Formats: sequence, C-alpha cells, structure tokens
Amino acid sequence: MNSSEEQVRAAIAAQAGQWFVANDERPLDSQESAALVAWLKASPAHVEEFLGVSVIARDLGKACDDPGFSIEALLARARADDDTSSPSFWRKARETLAVASLRWQRVAATVAAIAVLALGALLVRNLWPVARAPVPPAAAAVRFETRHGEQQTYRLADNSVVHLNTDTTVTVRYGATERVVVLGSGEAFFEVAHEGDRPFRVFAGAAEVVDVGTRFDVRLEEHSTLVTVSEGQVAVGMPAAASSSQDPLAGFVRVSAGEQIVVAEGERPTAVPADVDRTTAWLRRQILFDHEPLDLVAAEFNRYSRKPIEITTPALRSLRVSGVFATDNTAAFIAFLRTLEGVHVEVTATRILVSQD
Repeated sequence: MNSSEEQVRAAIAAQAGQWFVANDERPLDSQESAALVAWLKASPAHVEEFLGVSVIARDLGKACDDPGFSIEALLARARADDDTSSPSFWRKARETLAVASLRWQRVAATVAAIAVLALGALLVRNLWPVARAPVPPAAAAVRFETRHGEQQTYRLADNSVVHLNTDTTVTVRYGATERVVVLGSGEAFFEVAHEGDRPFRVFAGAAEVVDVGTRFDVRLEEHSTLVTVSEGQVAVGMPAAASSSQDPLAGFVRVSAGEQIVVAEGERPTAVPADVDRTTAWLRRQILFDHEPLDLVAAEFNRYSRKPIEITTPALRSLRVSGVFATDNTAAFIAFLRTLEGVHVEVTATRILVSQD
C-alpha cells in the first residue's frame, strides 16, 4: 500500500470511528441512519473499517475491565514499544489524535486504543497493515465521486453532510484553520456544520464559496459555476479577488437564502432571486421544468439517462414544455413527449431520437 492509499485508508478509518461513536452515544435519527447507510454502500472499504472498529471496541470493553489494560496502561506500553518496533505508526496515531481531539474527545480516546491494539495485531498477526512512509505535514485529502446517473451522500469528519449528484467528484481536505472542498466536476449540495474558527471553503471552477454554517448547492458547468443558497448566507467570488487586500473576502458577493449567483471568468457576479426548490429537486431525484425549451430539458435528462436524448429537428429545440419527472424514469419522459402534437420519438439501442412528424 503506497503513501496515498494509506492516507485515504486512514481517513476512512477515522470516519468509521466517528460513526461508531455517534451510534454508540445515542440512537441515530432517520436522516443520520440514511447517511450512515449511504456511507457504508459507497465502498467495501467503508464496511471493512466500520466492522473492524466495532470488533476492536467490543474487545476493548472487555480489556478495560482489567486495570492492567486501562487506556493509560495501554498508552504507556505503546510509547515504550515506540522506541523499538514501529515509531512511524505511533507518531501517526498521535498526529491523528491531535486533529480528532478538536471536536471528538471520545473519538480520540477510541482511536488511541484502536491504535494500540492495532499495533499489537500488526506485530503478532499482521492483520492491520501500516505504511512505513512518514506522515505528510498537510492534512490528507479524501476524494468522493459518483458515476453517471448515480447519487451519494456522505457525512464528513466535522459532521457536515455533502450530497453528490450524477457525474460528480469532490476532494475534501480539513486543516486546523479551515475546511476545504474542491468540486472537480458535477454538482454537490452542502449542509455545513458551524465552526466559527474554521471556515468552510468550496472551490469550483472560477468560483470560491465561503460559508460558516448553512445549506447551499454548487453546480459546475462548462464555463461557469452556479451557486444557490437554500438556508443561511455565503460569500461568493473568485480567489484572486481578495489577493491584494487584507480582507480575505474583499470583492466577494454575499448570497442569502433564496438567491443564486453565476460566477464566470471576466464577469462581475451578481446575486439574483432563485427557485431553490427547482434547483435542488435532484436531492429528491426529480427534474422540474416550467415552460422551458426542450433542448434544455433534454440536456438535464441526459445527465442521468444511459441513453442520450437527441433532438434531430432544430425547430423542436425551442419548444416550451413543463413537467415533473424522476431522474431515473426516462421512459415516463418519452411517453410525455409522444403526447405532444407533431413530435415523434424513436428509441434505438444507443439513443433516443426526437423529431418532428
């Protein structure tokens, strides 16, 4: 396992520990349970780490009944072993705990115990492989992605939640002074946990979105970025806008709930009223359109459909249509098109052709 793979694995293990502690403290509500299920379904590695934490925590509970196996005793033993057996491992555990203890003291104690027990497992049974490469000074980045037509939800280390739409990639990197997310492609909706001393920043194309605790949607398009706020307020601008000012948000535009803004190179962004329900309909796996041109509606369906819709008659591209459809039910949209006067739909093995009779 190379250094990059080990960083990702360590981040997954930390998330597994946080989920275990959250579930152990109290029953998860329906939204949290759904988020946990989505996190487990995202990767077999998530399931493996969560089960590993559960087993180790169970054994830890038994061990802690013996005074000789208290947390303090285990830590002291691990520090003694650190001089001879696996120094890089314990140094990594300490650095991981330093970050985790900012918000999750119980998680820190659990991870410390897991680190000790894992060290023993490594030496005795080689059940938990540990990379020997030094831990990089920057916080490890975690990458999430969805395939065409797929949607996923993840709970982040600070308890924020990110929903990923189809064909989306995000990279998350948390440090001591800020939380940074890079939207590489697609669309994501963020529910940000408030941390006054650690702003939440999203970079998407030419746009930078700065938030301290709210809900907003970011969609990365070919030449622009669309930001829509459903709750709270964000500051939106271009990273270069504040480079010559002492104010980190100089030149940024405040966008409040019910507003959206388009950021593009060479243009001055302005916040305008938005139909938030329509913009975020994808969270309910829906597509909403009200008197929209057919080519725009077809393009939206093509974000999810395995068979692309192609309008072969140019005059139909400006045809205005309205409706509400499921993102995964292209058949219903085809049936709708066939009810329109003068519209012919042909479904082939590779595409859906829309033409004029």
